[in-house]
Amino acid sequence: MARMTGRSNRHDLIVVGAGSGGYAAARTARDVGCDVALVDRGPLGGLCILRGCMPSKALLASSDALADARDADALGIEAGIIEIDMPFIAARKRVLVKEFADYRIEGINSFPIYLGAARFLSPTALLVGESTVLEADRFVIATGSSISENALQGLSGVGYVDSDAVLDFERIPRSVVVLGGGYTACELGQFLARMGARTTVLIRSDHLLTSSDDDIGNALTRYFVEEGIEVVVGATLAEVLRRGQEKVVRYTRDGRESEAVGEEIFYALGRVPNVTGLGLNEAGIEYDTVRGIAVDGTMRTSNPNAYAVGDVTGEYMLVHVAIYQGEVAARNACLKNGEVADYRLVGAHTVFTDPQIAAVGMSEKELQQKGIPYVSGRYDFAEHGKAQCLAKTKGFVKMMADRESGRILGAAIIGAQASELIHEVIVAMSFDATVDQFMRIPHLHPTLAEIWTYPAEICAAQLGMKIPGDEQVEMATSISGG
Repeated sequence: MARMTGRSNRHDLIVVGAGSGGYAAARTARDVGCDVALVDRGPLGGLCILRGCMPSKALLASSDALADARDADALGIEAGIIEIDMPFIAARKRVLVKEFADYRIEGINSFPIYLGAARFLSPTALLVGESTVLEADRFVIATGSSISENALQGLSGVGYVDSDAVLDFERIPRSVVVLGGGYTACELGQFLARMGARTTVLIRSDHLLTSSDDDIGNALTRYFVEEGIEVVVGATLAEVLRRGQEKVVRYTRDGRESEAVGEEIFYALGRVPNVTGLGLNEAGIEYDTVRGIAVDGTMRTSNPNAYAVGDVTGEYMLVHVAIYQGEVAARNACLKNGEVADYRLVGAHTVFTDPQIAAVGMSEKELQQKGIPYVSGRYDFAEHGKAQCLAKTKGFVKMMADRESGRILGAAIIGAQASELIHEVIVAMSFDATVDQFMRIPHLHPTLAEIWTYPAEICAAQLGMKIPGDEQVEMATSISGG
């Protein structure tokens, strides 16, 4: 690992931030022949591995297993007394995170790596730490995001936990008030509830996951309530205070004042791009402290020789998008080929609640806002044979298709294994498949995956396309004289 201080060092390309996006940019740049160096303030590994995707999914695996055990009576299995070993769960998570981080750090160490906070001195010079000056003709900024600061009166004085703290819990609080209804609030809020915390979720909107289609968000909200999680919609937060050993969140709803009480408050009101202290003005890079660094389709900033990727751009805070953007930015920086990022499929995303949520392409909200003519089909897991056999009947799948061509425009799912099942539609859309083509793809029976054929058939029927099996129905009708 390079630790050069006190003198100038020049490289073709310098990547600021060694998380998933920055690491992808560095690897891609090296592959196309650039001399590339990484800068990171540490700890090495990136948000996904250290404080995001991987630790949270390790914890959710335990709470999902707990829920399956509790629900096993639906399959004739009586689990009896179920005990939770939270110290073991926390230790397992730490072991996994260390393994993931060690592997990533091994890759990072194959590059010159400069450790310390970075600040631009000019469009071509970067100060790392207190004395190391790096020079390059091109830069990729991949500094990620941080948990947004709270502005709720009294919250700092009373105290709260954020997602970083929840991921390190060795003990589950008796009760918790969750502020926020995004994916982090939903995933970890449900985790806390399943592990024994009486959980109240306060949200300003009408349902969880505001950015999702209403039918998806409303369904998840309903499932949370059925599970015993109190979800208060339309809540405007007012202040936080302490009452004995409890923390109290006061809010208004429908013009009336109310309060939620818990042993702990989980603050989950989003993330902000890491732009502060980077000296972006000196580099000629336009940015906003909330929306992040402005980039064009090639990931280039207002400085034509500087690119930005991942959370710091503020739009798609998804790891796989950051990796894709890093690759695009590196090729553009090193090859000057003007490649434009295409988010039609890369913008697919998933939420690891139970039931899971996943989506690809355009949502119905987006189609309606843009005035794009479309047809849609929906099918419930409760009507699906394999889901009934598994006793996994929550949720539904839906598919949207162009009204003229029948090309699949988007799809969404809330249900069992949504994060896995969505890939079938991603593959189909990558080949610009129509619903007619999709519904003719052979599917194994009985499987959860075959549920996708039903919304495809519903869309096809609306477009006047012949449904597989219609020929047999018509022949039988003809023979019978009907």
